[in-house]
Amino acid sequence: MNRYRLRGRKPVSLLFLSFIVGASVLAGPAQSQTSGSTDTSPGIFDIESLDGTNNNQGNANQGAANTNYPRVGPASYVDGKSKPVSGPNSRFVSNRIINDVHQNIFSDRGVSQWGNVWGQFLDHNLGLRNENGETANIPFNANDPQETFSNDLNVIPFNRSGAAPGTGVNNTRQQVNTVSSYIDADVVYGGNNDRLEWLREGSVDGNVRNNGAHLMLSNGYLPQAGARGDAASAPSMEVNGRLLDHPDDAFIAGDRRANENIALSSTHTLFAREHNRIVDQLPFFLTNEQKFQIARKVVIGEIQFITYNEFLPAMGVTLAPYQGYDPNVDASVSNEFAAVGFRGHSQIHGEILDLDVPNGTYTQAQLDAFEDLGIDVTVGPDATNVQVPIGVGFFNPQLLKDLGEGVMLKGIGHKSEYNNDEMIDNQLRSTLFQIPVEGNPDCVDGVTMPECFHAVVDLGAIDIERARDHGIPKYNDLRKAYGLAPKTSFTAITGEATESLGRNSADDPRSLEFVSLADIDGNNIPLGTDEDEAQPTSGVRRTTTAARLKAVYKGDVNAVDAFTGMIAEKSQPNSEMGELEQAIWKKQFEASRNGDRFYYQNNQGLATIRAVFGIDFRTNLGDVIARNTDVPRADLEDNVFFSPPPD
Repeated sequence: MNRYRLRGRKPVSLLFLSFIVGASVLAGPAQSQTSGSTDTSPGIFDIESLDGTNNNQGNANQGAANTNYPRVGPASYVDGKSKPVSGPNSRFVSNRIINDVHQNIFSDRGVSQWGNVWGQFLDHNLGLRNENGETANIPFNANDPQETFSNDLNVIPFNRSGAAPGTGVNNTRQQVNTVSSYIDADVVYGGNNDRLEWLREGSVDGNVRNNGAHLMLSNGYLPQAGARGDAASAPSMEVNGRLLDHPDDAFIAGDRRANENIALSSTHTLFAREHNRIVDQLPFFLTNEQKFQIARKVVIGEIQFITYNEFLPAMGVTLAPYQGYDPNVDASVSNEFAAVGFRGHSQIHGEILDLDVPNGTYTQAQLDAFEDLGIDVTVGPDATNVQVPIGVGFFNPQLLKDLGEGVMLKGIGHKSEYNNDEMIDNQLRSTLFQIPVEGNPDCVDGVTMPECFHAVVDLGAIDIERARDHGIPKYNDLRKAYGLAPKTSFTAITGEATESLGRNSADDPRSLEFVSLADIDGNNIPLGTDEDEAQPTSGVRRTTTAARLKAVYKGDVNAVDAFTGMIAEKSQPNSEMGELEQAIWKKQFEASRNGDRFYYQNNQGLATIRAVFGIDFRTNLGDVIARNTDVPRADLEDNVFFSPPPD
């Protein structure tokens, strides 16, 4: 009898392999389609639909794409239907609470930038709102004494999320999640056959099942829009900033937001490579469709495993023990989680890459080109330090190719992310996705930024406004919806000693100044030194956040916006987040696990793949990186979600 020998495993009968694979992997023509499989025959596994339908067999549309975000608590609109509740101007709030005045404060638990990069990768897997709502731009006050940026637009652009059909006129406005709520690698494969067929090697003839098993790559990177010869026929991708002038250079991926920054793009690239690596490990006699579905199954399991065993523990989120799949649990992403709880923008580092690379990694021409973009290049005797501001990494897929996938992925885990607090870096809080109008690379980051940016796009203000747009209740009411007691004072929110401004004013720029800084060991860091940019994990300002909150919300703790209050909370012990944010994450990720029929702990197909083919989904992110790049595993931390100790 002919036999196929698996690496490190006993020979397995070809007849046995053919039987178990043929029995269920491709049980019917619907397997690769948008609608999920209903096959119940014995075999290796059922195939998960692309759009989340039929995950819950008793409620086929639960958690599926293009369904409404459910709510944990009641919606809050002025008219009970659609009009957002008012509050202080969100840029006004941002200037006094979210403004970091260009001071870096890093995670005091040493969480690496993988905390926010994986968070964004996962966020794009779980949710994408219908964006086709009304224009509701945020007024911009150039005369605000706390304003340091100019804005030729005179507003901060903002569009409401589209109202779900049949809502917002005679009843409460709801919002639509256009992607599957399940952790199903939607970001890698897309949510429909049209996108998936374009991404898979082979022809685009309307029948995805006759495509190749591999995802299409170009020299190891995601394909660009013109990869099939006609950029206009490529799946739609979001373009902004540097890509606006040449949108055909955009990477094409399962999720249309893959070009937002090069760290995100590199993660998309990593799992496309991982898919292809798995395909190459499978025996020759399997069909392309069988290989594709097995590899997809493993990649979904890997992303789930990393999320629940590395990402959530690193963020300090502890879940109740898993008790098995419960079809009565709705795994849908809640409105509160999407609009408030999972917006960890304060963690995003101002330098998306800060890494020493061996001299000779790049040519002098490349180093010169990096500097022309605003990248800080310092050549030493043996190594070259490369620091890439996040603003340079926005919508810049070519930069990922120039830097290299391995360098980027290693760099993400090499430095701590910013502390998950109330502050957001000005590259996101003021100049999101923009390029300097004067073309001056020396002011993409730091105190000189206002000189070269003449428009304001404030992600912090948008976060506040989005919660109002979605009818998320005020901070204390949101706490009550999650079973938490309301806070009765501003110091109770922040954990600080006073909510008095003293002789200061919240309108005075000096109120935001840092008067002391400390490192991860509590040692004082002198202000105005190199160390005050690279090492602080805590700081004291001239006024407390509680005092400025009190001034902004006119002394009424019940008027505090949900997002503002959540990010201002004192972090819980051994966690990156405060009590409310932690409660929102816990509830959602337990539901995402317990209500997912295809969650890895409920999925025997993965165990069969491991037993038959020797391919194990139980992996850590560092191993995935090392398997798919030129970075040796020994050059990465055991757990890449934590950065190496400071030198």
